Amino acid sequence: MSIPRRLIGLGDHKVLVLHDWFGTSAGWGPFLDYLDGDTFSYACLDYRGYGDRKHVTGAYTLAEIAEDALALADELGWESFSLVGHSMGGKAAQQVLAQAPHRVRKLVGLAPVPAGTYPLDAEGEALFYGAAQDRDKRRAIVDLVTGQRASRVWVDLMVDRSLEWSTREAFGGYVKDWVTADLTERITGNPVPVKVIVGEHDLALTADAMHATWLSHYPNAELEEIANSGHYPMHETPVALATSIETFLNA
Repeated sequence: MSIPRRLIGLGDHKVLVLHDWFGTSAGWGPFLDYLDGDTFSYACLDYRGYGDRKHVTGAYTLAEIAEDALALADELGWESFSLVGHSMGGKAAQQVLAQAPHRVRKLVGLAPVPAGTYPLDAEGEALFYGAAQDRDKRRAIVDLVTGQRASRVWVDLMVDRSLEWSTREAFGGYVKDWVTADLTERITGNPVPVKVIVGEHDLALTADAMHATWLSHYPNAELEEIANSGHYPMHETPVALATSIETFLNA
């Protein structure tokens, strides 16, 4: 079965783009308008239960996302490619790396979930695991990771789109997997060039958290903290984000 994809550009450098827990392939905001389509070919896919694949059921795991991403690369004839993964998609990108390390040219983690388990206390479990069924909990999460500084209209739009564009079963399934899965042993020491990008106002996936995880796992990793942004630089600072990613991929 062919996997729907959103394609941008016709360049020689191929890039698979993996979205976050709240997003879809269409949820990258104006950022996609600023990508260099002459140098790069980007393929954005939806996970099962999301976006154009909302009707597709599955196990809702990182391993399944990686299998679908690799199947899409095969359909496109991409033997090698780089990866861009946002938040949960950053951990899914590491799953792709674990399953097919010889195919990955470079890896960009954008406000990315680390490879190990993501510890939550009782309050955190209630918030994250309850978000599948509770709009207010989704809103609290978006507000938290953007530093409690984004406008009410934008936060509500992000929440409403997540409710419209994903099934509750998928939303609830993926969080249980990305919180508990541990890929550390499978990726630690991999020499792939890695860039980690975080927003200075993200209160969850901070620069300190990246130093303790991503930068300790990958020997060829670098970190950039984007000013005036939280967890969603594709919406908050799209030009700066596109420039940062493509400068790294071009190097």
